[in-house]
Parts: sequence; structure tokens; C-alpha cells
Amino acid sequence: MVDYKVESNKTALIIVDLQNLFVEGYSVSPANGPDILDKLNKLAEICREHGIQVIHTAHVLRPDGSNIGTLAEMVPSVREGHLYEGAVAAELHPDLVVKSGDIVLNKPRFGAFQGTDLEMILRSNGIDTTIIGGISTNVCCETTAREANARDFKVLFLSDGTATSGAGDLSAEEVQRASCSTLARVFAQVLTINEVTAKISEAVLVR
Repeated sequence: MVDYKVESNKTALIIVDLQNLFVEGYSVSPANGPDILDKLNKLAEICREHGIQVIHTAHVLRPDGSNIGTLAEMVPSVREGHLYEGAVAAELHPDLVVKSGDIVLNKPRFGAFQGTDLEMILRSNGIDTTIIGGISTNVCCETTAREANARDFKVLFLSDGTATSGAGDLSAEEVQRASCSTLARVFAQVLTINEVTAKISEAVLVR
């Protein structure tokens, strides 16, 4: 099994879509959304302290619908305008801590690489390793992890720093387990926040 090392100046924490729609209060919000937000706020602060770039993504579409594509056909919340720029549901959750030096990246699709300059940001800053957390595990987080892997970035995926809802006859826990298991097989090293934090601490001690 792969075991990636964390080098602070070559690593970015990508916090995926902690927007009002996905964190709490909506039909698509997972039950543990606020808990995930709190955990990622704490991890982000550790990353900042050790020189790891923090990037926040938000799934945002043009209000005129010009870049909506087939999303409207597939996703009710998109069809209802919840992810249009300017909509309250599309805003980053007020409890998410965004500090000076963090990067906020709007994305038009599930993955954070599609239709954005994320790859340019990472490569311009010598970053080859990504830590991925956020909502939802099996959609935007997993898609971002697969995209990163396809571009030869090392991926550390947070098993307890991601959240999702149930799908069909599967519970949220079953969906979470299936997504993490798939990623761990060929796309990423799947770890807990504590395990990633230990890697960050080891990187500092080695320096």
C-alpha cells in the first residue's frame, strides 16, 4: 500500500465545497456536515502553521445558466438555482474560516480541476501532494481526488474529513465506505485527520 510523505512546501490542503447548501439545512446536506466543517477548520489551521497552502473550493455556476450544461438535468439543486453565483445556498458557510493567504477557487463542475486554474496554481507553487477533505465524499471530493491522481499529484484523502448522504438504498455510512475503499485501491492514500496531522508533524521534525 502506498505511503506518501508530506513535505510542507510541496503540499496543499483542498477543502471541497463547504458551502451553505452542502453543510447544513438543505435536503442534500449530510447529517455530520457541521462536524466536518469544524474538523477541517482545525486541520487548516495546523496546515497554515506549517506552511501548507490551504485552498477552498466552491461549486458555483453563472446566474444566466450559460455554463450549466447537463448538470440541470442530473441535479435538482442545480436546476433550482441553489448553486448560482449570488445565491445564499452557494455561499461558503459562515463558520468556515478563510484566512489571508488561503485561496478560494470557484469551480463549475464536480471536480476542482475541470474548468479552473487549480493545476496551474499547484504546479506554479511546486506542489505535488494534495490533502482532500470536504463535502460530498463520493461526488465532488472523490472526483477531485481522481482528477488529481490522473494528473500525477499524490493524494491523501480524509476518511473522517469528508461526508456524504445516502444514495438509493445505501446509507451514508455505506456510501462513505464504498467511496473510500475505491479511492484507496488505486487513486489515493486514505487516512484519518489524526494520521495526516502526524505526517505533517513528522515533516516538520525532519526539516
